[in-house]
Amino acid sequence: MTHPQNVELPYRLGVGIMLLDAHDRVFVAKRIDMTSEAWQMPQGGIDPGEEARTTAHRELLEETATDKAKIIAESVDWYTYDLPTALIPKIWGGKYRGQKQKWFAMRFLGIDSDINIATEHPEFSEWKWVDMETLPDIIVPFKRALYQALIEEFRHVIA
Repeated sequence: MTHPQNVELPYRLGVGIMLLDAHDRVFVAKRIDMTSEAWQMPQGGIDPGEEARTTAHRELLEETATDKAKIIAESVDWYTYDLPTALIPKIWGGKYRGQKQKWFAMRFLGIDSDINIATEHPEFSEWKWVDMETLPDIIVPFKRALYQALIEEFRHVIA
């Protein structure tokens, strides 16, 4: 849903990662700055001059302290989502209306103990593996349609 007063603001370019374990469960984590039961997959902004694939590996390492993963699929298109109007001034200095993201499905090649969300700049308070189909039920409402679309796009990668 686009809010008319936000259309002048650009989207922040970023990536998202659907990290799948050996049992085709998806990694989700709870944001440290959210009081609600909102979980999300790893995501982050693309640095100037950085390739989206490079960003995906960097963000996974920054947010989970592991790079034991390989890209198994890339979204055909870029996905966008709009922030709720009340959040715009509070996120990214109010410079963006939402994000435009390239998404990657990645296969986790490590073991659970390789994942550590207590990073130098932690973003998450806890993490877990979930069934792909439950993603829309546990995400913040403004990202629900995005997560549903990602399930449709990446469903083919699960065994």
